[in-house]
Amino acid sequence: MQFKIHQLVEWKDIVNQIIPNLRHNILLLKGNLGAGKTTFTQYLLKELGSQDEISSPTYSIVNEYDTPEGKIYHFDLYRLKSVEEAYDFGIEEYLDNAFLSIIEWPEIYMDELEAYDFHEMTITNTESGREIEFN
Repeated sequence: MQFKIHQLVEWKDIVNQIIPNLRHNILLLKGNLGAGKTTFTQYLLKELGSQDEISSPTYSIVNEYDTPEGKIYHFDLYRLKSVEEAYDFGIEEYLDNAFLSIIEWPEIYMDELEAYDFHEMTITNTESGREIEFN
């Protein structure tokens, strides 16, 4: 699926088109700094019924949110220097016990994700807005 957006409010429409297509409990978010990964996550969690305050997990590495369907974990692996750091904070336990795990900057953990089914979303900044590709 591919989308183009020009305004923030359009994220809600994209989220509503993506939710019915979520078949796996892992969603990888790729894109440059400021592309809108956390903004997308905020819209997604609100549409999934979370009442929690949603913020970037840049410094905490993982944030936990409640939804009517179960726990959602939001990861930001940008600051990790090695895959061992992911093992140290117990990423596998989170992935195995989540209704949904959203992983920003998943590149350092990609080899380990081969054991899982996942979706991948890439957000690209353009002069007129953003282009989104969801697989």
